[in-house]
Amino acid sequence: MTAQIGDLLFYQGERLSMCDAPLGTYFRLGGAYPEFEPSSTALMRGYVATWELLDDRLYLIAIQGWLTDGADASLESVFPGYPERVFAHWYSGRIRVRRCTNFCVTG
Repeated sequence: MTAQIGDLLFYQGERLSMCDAPLGTYFRLGGAYPEFEPSSTALMRGYVATWELLDDRLYLIAIQGWLTDGADASLESVFPGYPERVFAHWYSGRIRVRRCTNFCVTG
């Protein structure tokens, strides 16, 4: 099985790769799910979401990928009317990230 490309998280000036995919939780809870086009075996979900953690709140700030109709995926394509950020009210708990130096560990 190919390792999947992680979502991105901006936290305290750092750009981190997430082990979790909070947008998947939104879709599983019944949120509108556009048809994403898998771009490779390393990105079967078809998108990379970018998140920001501010004041212990998680915000979705971007979505990059492609839809099956050939259009670019965006925050607006999943959350119409919210082109800049969405508070992830559906997600709570810990967020796991990868920290990379000479090697990667999760923690």
